[in-house]
Amino acid sequence: MPVDYDLLSKTIASLTEGEDDPVALMATVACEVHHSDDRFDWTGFYRVTAPEVLKIGPYQGGHGCLVIPFARGVCGAAARTGEVQLVADVEAFEGHIACASSTRSELVLPVFGGQGQLLGVFDLDSDQPDAFTQADADGLADILKTTFEVVK
Repeated sequence: MPVDYDLLSKTIASLTEGEDDPVALMATVACEVHHSDDRFDWTGFYRVTAPEVLKIGPYQGGHGCLVIPFARGVCGAAARTGEVQLVADVEAFEGHIACASSTRSELVLPVFGGQGQLLGVFDLDSDQPDAFTQADADGLADILKTTFEVVK
């Protein structure tokens, strides 16, 4: 059954009302999204911590990569371009970083604060090929925009 993104958005908004700390927001979003669908094996954030560098942030699932440069991987591509990366087969993505050997497909969305600054990326991995849809990308993009627009 597909995720009810409207309900998920309302749940996250209720849980984060009045919060503007990016790490607290990331932790709440990662938890709620991860538990909303069995397709999501690893769900979490990589934060911009230095120019062209992402470091692991709040997540749910097994261990992730600790550091990802903007120049590498699906997460790096999302950070570098500011565009959603919907990858049906990670093996076909040039420069894919295998943080977990079980990952078959990936969805990565850039995360922007209220002043348009790149805070990081939101990464979802699945052990199923072609697990993510445009509806997932759109629903999550709306949640991220609404949740992180309070971050200055």
